[in-house]
Parts: sequence; C-alpha cells; structure tokens
Amino acid sequence: MGIPQLSRRIAAITLILVWVAYTSAADTELQGKKRNDDQQETLVVRWNNAFLEAVRESKLGPPMVARALAIAHTCMYDAWAAYDARAHGTQFGSSLRTRAISHSYRNTRESMSFAAYRAGVDLFPGQKSSVFDPVMKELGYDETNASVDVHTPAGLGNVACAAVLSYRHHDGANQLGDLSPSGLPYADWTDYHAVNASSTVPVLPSLLSDPSRWEPLQYLDVNGTLVTQAFLGAQWYRVKPFALTSPDQFRSFVRAYGPAQFGSDAFREQASELIELSANLTDDEKMIAEYWKDGPHSETPPGHWCLFAQLVSRRDHHTIDDDVKMFFALTNALFDASIAAWDAKRAFDSVRPATAIPYLFTGVQIRSWGGPGKGTVTLDGADWKPYQPGTFPTPPFPEYISGHSTFSTAAATVLRLWTGDDKMLSSVTFAPGSSEIEPGVVPVRPVTLKWTTFSQAAEQAGMSRRYGGIHFRAADLIGQAVGHLVGVRAYEKALSYIDPQAVRSPLVVDDAN
Repeated sequence: MGIPQLSRRIAAITLILVWVAYTSAADTELQGKKRNDDQQETLVVRWNNAFLEAVRESKLGPPMVARALAIAHTCMYDAWAAYDARAHGTQFGSSLRTRAISHSYRNTRESMSFAAYRAGVDLFPGQKSSVFDPVMKELGYDETNASVDVHTPAGLGNVACAAVLSYRHHDGANQLGDLSPSGLPYADWTDYHAVNASSTVPVLPSLLSDPSRWEPLQYLDVNGTLVTQAFLGAQWYRVKPFALTSPDQFRSFVRAYGPAQFGSDAFREQASELIELSANLTDDEKMIAEYWKDGPHSETPPGHWCLFAQLVSRRDHHTIDDDVKMFFALTNALFDASIAAWDAKRAFDSVRPATAIPYLFTGVQIRSWGGPGKGTVTLDGADWKPYQPGTFPTPPFPEYISGHSTFSTAAATVLRLWTGDDKMLSSVTFAPGSSEIEPGVVPVRPVTLKWTTFSQAAEQAGMSRRYGGIHFRAADLIGQAVGHLVGVRAYEKALSYIDPQAVRSPLVVDDAN
C-alpha cells in the first residue's frame, strides 16, 4: 500500500473515530441531561414557571392569559421541532429541521430558551427585567443575542418564535392595540356596549333595563379604587383559534341549553338553587370556592392547570421532549377553550347571579350567606351577594358559559389523553382560619381537598363557581361539555404536528354539531 493510500485510510479511520466519539459524547450528554431533568424541573417547566410569574404580575384576564401561554409554548415547541426527527413546526413545518449532527440536548435547550425568552418579552413586556432577563442569565445565555442565523441555536429560536409572534399579532386579539382607537393592548375593537347601566354591589334593581342581559358592576378594588366593569375580552369571538374550525363552532350546541331568559321558570329556578347553595355552604364548600376562584394576581384558571401539568411532569419523570409536547397540547387547548367560552359570552350576553338574584327577590326575605363572619342569615333578597371577596365580587364579563368549566375540562381532557389515564392523585390542605373571604373564621378545622382524577378536579372547578355564586348550573355543565369537545380537538391537532406521519384512529367524541 502506497503512502498516499495509507494516509487516506488513516484519515478516514480518524474521521470515523472522531464521529463515534462525538456522537457518544452527545448521547451521554443527552441522557445525562434527561436524567437530571427527571430529578428536578425540566427546562419547559422552568420557563412555564416564568410565564406564570409574569401572569401574576400582569393584569391580563383569563382569555389573554390562555392565549399568551399557548403562544409561549408554541414558540418553544417550534424551536424544539427543528431538532426532532419527526415533528413539524406550526409555522415552518419541517423546513427548519437542522442537520443530524446538531441534534444535541445543548443546542435544543438553547434554541428553546431563546424562543421562550422572545415570546415572554413580547407577551409580558413589563416583566422583561423582573422575570425573563434573570431566567436567561440563570441559564447562561445572552438575552441580547438577536441573531437570525438558523444554523445557530439562538438564531433558530429567535426565528421560530418571530414567525409565531408575527402570525398571532394579527389574530384578532388586539395584543398590540392597533385595532382600536385607544391603542391599548387587548382593547375591544368590535364596538360592544352593555345594554344595562352599571350598578354598585349589592346591585340596584331599578337600574336594570333587561334582566336577562349582563350588567357591569361597580366596586372598590384592593387599592380602594372605584372600578366600573367593562366586558373583558368582548372581541374574543373574533380571535383565530388553534384547532377549532371557527370561534362559533359550538355556538348552536351552547344555544340549545341556555341561557335561561327572564320570565321563565328556569330563570327563577336557577336563582333559587344558588340561594339555597349559599344558605347551606359548608367550610369545605367555601374553601372549594376560594381555592378555584383564581382572581386578580393569580395564575388565573389557564395557569392553574399548568401547575397541574407540572405535577404530571414530576410524577411521570418527564424529559424535556415529553414536556414540550404536553404543554404545547395543553396550552393550545386552554386557548381554544377561551375562544369557545368567550364566543358564547358575547353571543348571549347573559346576566350574572349578582344581578339576577337581587332583581328577582327584592322585598323577599331569603336565607343566605350574610357576609364575612356572619354565617347564614335572613335578609332582603336585594342584599344578596356572592361568596366572593368584596374587592372582586364577580368577573367583568357575561355569565353563560362558565370559563372555569370550559378551561378545566379542556385541560383535564388533554392531560387524560396525554397520560393515558385519568389518574391525578393530588390534594391541598387549608389551615383553620386561612380563608381569604372570612379570615380567622373559616375553616373551623383543617380542610383537605383531594382529587383522584383530572375529571374530578375539573368538575370541582366548575362546581366551585356555583358555590361562589358566580355561575348558574347550565353555565357550568355546558361549559364542561364544550371543554371536552375543545380538548379532544386540540389534542388531535397537536398530535398532527408532533408526529405527522403517525397513523391514528380518530378519537371518539360526542360531536356538538
């Protein structure tokens, strides 16, 4: 063998050895990182916690939160998909898929983090320095790296997220405020006007012109500022969904079961049912109402179910791959749930119990919860109030259908389908006197809420709004039904991106159309 041939063979052998060493190191790194993620939180959960922290600091309402979480996790998913052998991104399909040699955990992690960061700053600009910059520093990344070179992890993450953001900036939510004269983010641009004049709490029945329709309320918030409600998310029936064929896909189904109209037996019966619930509230039921209320400065209902998804991640020892897919499906289901629920709220513009009950029972002596520390008392129906904090007595949008019920059942459906089991096994315990509404008084003894299944948790979330005097029965039950339909469709749509080549039997559901 001549010297030139020998040199070429040595070079070839050397190249093979280098490649074997590289791939072995990459595999070792990947497996090591996955094991490390199993023992603590995955990168996806770390960013989800950052998004939830931003939600708590912001003033976004539930539909805006659902959309923001879906966008953030879609940005992360699209960055991740570029490094996966089968997955397609939502904006670029498989065109961003990189060379196999770059499919390392390190590159995937970096790309996903830049995508998450760009999404977080865009959706929660006020939390850039307090929430998102610190996470990037903690992870060891330069947040000022604005590269658009898709051959680098940072550039790919930036480009993947920018495409999602560009699409969603024009989805009808009015995130940028460019659809409305005020220029305010998420302002209504569809010219909604309430039929009824606003009223203080308890409401003044004399101000009500249509007892079937929503009435804005006035109250003092936690800062002592007088708040006059406006329909939060009035434009949401015009937002582009993820998996739904249209925002009003289930409107005919929802219409078939409600809302009850003033003058009907059903209208009075639903009000009487809530009065009876209020009169007989146990400490357990009060804490159920408080635990699930998810009002201002909380994660809101969509974020609450992200916390349950984190529980699944820890319990089932998820890798980063598991979590990026699960949160992608979950948050987009929550997003579509917001659209379906708010489409109904806009279409039916239905009255809240806080208005309907005083209107119906003014001058009538009723037995009901009398206020913090008062227990059940006899009072004039005009003075009825829901079991809620006086600083946020009822949400600023119409009643039918329940957002809590729709969000919760959509999320429970996705988590059940993802895990292949309805099993949840979680609980929370409240110490005596820990009530926010009746501090020092409720509960008398420790109260533990337990959820064996995701479905049970979702049903309790819906029922909590009836205990709290926020929703009537129909809004809860139909919200749950719509949530299930939304969850199945979002899960199927997510799977079509995660593994487009897989052959799947359609999930069997009761179609509302």
